[in-house]
Amino acid sequence: MPPGITTLAADTPTLSAANTGFMLICSALVMLMTPALAFFYGGMVRVKSTLNMLMMSFISLGIVTILWVLYGFSLAFGTDAGSVIGWSQDFVGLSGIGVTELWDGYTIPVYVFAVFQLMFAVLTPALISGALADRVKFTSWALFITLWVTVVYFPVAHWVWGAGGWLYELGVIDFAGGTAVHINAGAAALGVILVIGKRVGFKKDPMRPHSLPLVMLGAGLLWFGWFGFNAGSWLGNDDGVGAVMFVNTQVATGAAMLAWLAYEKIRHGAFTTLGAASGAVAGLVAITPAGGAVSPLGAIAVGAIAGVLCAMAVGLKYKLGYDDSLDVVGVHLVGGIIGSLLVGFFATGGVQSDAKGLFYGGGLDQLGKQAVGVFAVLAYSLVVSALLAFLVDKILGMRVDEDDEISGIDQVEHAETAYDFSGAGGGAASRTAAPATGPAAPTNKKVDA
Repeated sequence: MPPGITTLAADTPTLSAANTGFMLICSALVMLMTPALAFFYGGMVRVKSTLNMLMMSFISLGIVTILWVLYGFSLAFGTDAGSVIGWSQDFVGLSGIGVTELWDGYTIPVYVFAVFQLMFAVLTPALISGALADRVKFTSWALFITLWVTVVYFPVAHWVWGAGGWLYELGVIDFAGGTAVHINAGAAALGVILVIGKRVGFKKDPMRPHSLPLVMLGAGLLWFGWFGFNAGSWLGNDDGVGAVMFVNTQVATGAAMLAWLAYEKIRHGAFTTLGAASGAVAGLVAITPAGGAVSPLGAIAVGAIAGVLCAMAVGLKYKLGYDDSLDVVGVHLVGGIIGSLLVGFFATGGVQSDAKGLFYGGGLDQLGKQAVGVFAVLAYSLVVSALLAFLVDKILGMRVDEDDEISGIDQVEHAETAYDFSGAGGGAASRTAAPATGPAAPTNKKVDA
């Protein structure tokens, strides 16, 4: 039998209905995060890009699900090969797994573990899409996702979480995805945007969110789903670690939101809804790797530090000239780095493992391990993602035409618009008004329409 599978027997763990039910619920919560992300991103773009932004997340649910069943689960969690990749024939097509077989050392079926990890694999490439808003061909994006999860996500997931993966064996702590999900996606986003370039009108035209209520809805659903994402990553409820992670998720997110808003008020003079939503997501990102290693007081520190530093980081795109449309680099890459490195300072040694950070007498050992994990994933994802974007650009072309970008990617790529304004106004005035395409109709030629 491949690693990760045990059979029901007297001397092995037995299937727990409670843990199995809990993990199925957590899997559903993580699945919800992908449409939640679609709403979050969809509200942040301009009207003409809303549907495209939604679809760039939703398509991941289809593509990655099929790839995961065919070979992704095997590559990520199969028998280790050289500490860099996995492979188990029984996992290919999920064809060699029995319903009573348990994930090694746990009381949940292999199928449950596989579907929980699937939802992580679905969400991660969707995170990248926010950096590419307004300008990428949908077919090219679909091809990029296919290549990226195969060449980047599946191997990195094995490094971090797979038995025998080199970062796992090194002792890097990543409870739920600071490296494998957030640094991985953030570095990939930076790599791709360096290849495809800036939006038309970047730094010249206003590109404001068209629907802040949608942004807040998406952020709230992400926060809700993140409890499954984080607490579920302990794969059960038998020892209380998942409960600590649940508490720390809430605590760090609240602290990050407040810290972002405080920075925003001092720096810009206002508390914005976009800032509240972005701060919450920054806290969720930062606590993801750290929440199983720190105390609730440590979670406050992790969240507050991430809230301020991520708020500062989102402005770097204007100073350095890279067009990260929806701040994937500033929130997910920077937040993932912060949360992963802060494990080396705030790990108490009394939650998920006995590893202690600098502030708890552990010296610099764990911090060094965390730094290796952070920069290995960052460098690999950045370089390989840029190469994949370059390849896709040569095959299909990554960007829509400039005229199509200006007129609106929704209409060009999907033949639809997010909102139908044909009946707006109503009454006699609407019946006597000039047609929307007629010469008397008011026009809006701003790029941010």
